[in-house]
Amino acid sequence: MTDPATGTARLAPGDQAPAFSLPDADGNTVSLADYRGRRVVVYFYPAASTPGCTKQACDFRDNLHDFNDAGLDVVGISPDKPAKLAKFRDAEGLTFPLLSDPDRAVLAAWGAYGEKKMYGKTVQGVIRSTFVVDEQGKIAEAQYNVKAAHTTTKIKKILAEFGAPPAAE
Repeated sequence: MTDPATGTARLAPGDQAPAFSLPDADGNTVSLADYRGRRVVVYFYPAASTPGCTKQACDFRDNLHDFNDAGLDVVGISPDKPAKLAKFRDAEGLTFPLLSDPDRAVLAAWGAYGEKKMYGKTVQGVIRSTFVVDEQGKIAEAQYNVKAAHTTTKIKKILAEFGAPPAAE
């Protein structure tokens, strides 16, 4: 699917989640494949330690127990280098992986990098986005242009929709 306003490719429920292998805040490689068989929330944010991104990360941190109880892991991805992510993680007490995508290839593959409106101007940048990936690696939920101020509302929506543990097969 393509966003008609910007022409940026968008993922939709049922799409295969684009694979990634990125360094975390400590330089260890984390892959989407590491979460195969589990559900994971993957969220993209513009820059560590900025007010909106700090609020968003802290909202995920404060609700992490509920996500984990519901069988959902959380991963955050930004263009920041691992050292900046480590400083952000430590300053905010974040306990979920923060991944570094400085060349923005993963952000672009997920439709989380491209044209966006900022202060009335069209710019290239990170499109704050949140996804739920199911146990088979498919997109179960895709939220683009998420507002940091509404993170708690989006978290509650995800937990309401995906909070029940998956049925045993």
